[in-house]
Amino acid sequence: MNLRSFSASIVAVLFAATTSMLWPVTTRAQNNAAADAASALSAALSAACRANETQFVNYLTADSAAAFRALPVSQRTAFVRRFALTDDAGKPLASTDAQNHTVLRCEASKGTVEYRFGNVRVHENLAFIPVTVLNLEDTEFGLVRENGAWRLISLGVVLLDVPQLAKQWDAADLTAREEAAIQTLRDLASAIETYNRAWGKLPESLSELGPAPPGQISPEQAALVSADLARGKQDGYVYRYRINPDKNGNDTKFELAATPEKYGLNGHRSFFFDSQGRIHGDDKHGVVATPEDPLIAGEKSE
Repeated sequence: MNLRSFSASIVAVLFAATTSMLWPVTTRAQNNAAADAASALSAALSAACRANETQFVNYLTADSAAAFRALPVSQRTAFVRRFALTDDAGKPLASTDAQNHTVLRCEASKGTVEYRFGNVRVHENLAFIPVTVLNLEDTEFGLVRENGAWRLISLGVVLLDVPQLAKQWDAADLTAREEAAIQTLRDLASAIETYNRAWGKLPESLSELGPAPPGQISPEQAALVSADLARGKQDGYVYRYRINPDKNGNDTKFELAATPEKYGLNGHRSFFFDSQGRIHGDDKHGVVATPEDPLIAGEKSE
């Protein structure tokens, strides 16, 4: 073997040895990064489960953390609840499955939410973690490495633009409260009709529909609605009731109204249940709705 061939052989051996040493290091680094990203997401969800805003904000990027801290308390609370998927603080319990993937349970008084992590994909300073939530659709969290630590940047295909997400979720909550108010009007009307059939008259006020002691149901305490609704308030709406006598003066008809307790915070639309059983609704800027307001979608005019 001449010197050139010998040198080439040494170079080849050294290259092979170097490659064999670097490959495990690269793979190990990828595995460590994936584990760290999963740990960060688990910690963020655990903080959300505990409703601990101080800990949760540590897993947002610097810009998102600053925006989060600037939000009103109600929006910060709603934001964290969206991540935890529960309305009350719970206890997080972390474990792993047979594939060594993270399984996180958030045990709250109103139910348990379970997150099952999938394979973590790491691309340089980005990580993506598929998560299956029991009884809900699968989603994916995105994280970015910022100042040596993993921070949340996306939920599904939505970037974590904290102020914009808060506005969107707040708008969705308002719509849900308005839909709930419409359903409450229907439920309240049904309770009034049940009272009428049972006692042969309409109640004088909503308070007569409220809870009664066991075995003591009466016209004054008919046990047909919750204590809150009997007081005229439920889920951010104020409810009003009045008897609307027919043309002969008989007390057989009634009307109901639902108005947001705090306009813009609890809802935009006010609603009116007329004596024909139809619901009207419009953005009244906090004023009580009337029969002259437009019928809501799905209601038929006479």
